[in-house]
Amino acid sequence: FKGFLAYSRNAGKRPGVLVVHEWWGHNDYVRDRARQLAELGYTAFALDMYGEGKTADHPRQAQEMMMEVVNNAEAAAARFNTALTVLKNHPMTAADDIAAIGYCFGGAVVLSMARTGAADLDGVVSFHGALGGLPSPDPDNMNARILVFNGAADPFVTAEQVETFKQEMQAAGADFEFIDYPGAKHSFTNPEAGKFGEEFNLPLQYDADADADSWKRMQAFFDEIFK
Repeated sequence: FKGFLAYSRNAGKRPGVLVVHEWWGHNDYVRDRARQLAELGYTAFALDMYGEGKTADHPRQAQEMMMEVVNNAEAAAARFNTALTVLKNHPMTAADDIAAIGYCFGGAVVLSMARTGAADLDGVVSFHGALGGLPSPDPDNMNARILVFNGAADPFVTAEQVETFKQEMQAAGADFEFIDYPGAKHSFTNPEAGKFGEEFNLPLQYDADADADSWKRMQAFFDEIFK
């Protein structure tokens, strides 16, 4: 597995943030997000959930690689937690202050880790992440705070899935916030989304306002959980 670590050399230990890629794999986009987090003062580790740094250039290939992970929850948790150990053990990381963010497929990954308590995290943030097929929440082990950013015009996330997610979180007593962006489609944080959408006839579209607002809210969320 090939990850990417980003941090400022001009400061001491600081909170760590794991970054989980979209279904396209460990590409430039997820590494750019790690760099942006480092500029904010975090130690960021963009992990690799597919192995060997594999990336897809077609949705069919991306779907196949994603489903290999989805269909083996135990292996997925092991990969995530190995990356978590790498981040915690880095000399520039304050090991007691760790969060995870994820995009698309990565959003589902971090939500799964939080819902099952499979990883020791202070909080998770999902950006246009999948909500269907997530593992049942475990109230006894759910310790991470949860923040979800969703595109209200994303056809991959149905109104029924949103309602089910909210009901499950409330029933489990989870500390969560769900934010819907009117008119935003899937992959609204990725400036390349529109290009992919046109090439493959998919409902993908970048939304600059939703991207900026969600990134700002994420920073406020981190300020709260890392007090």
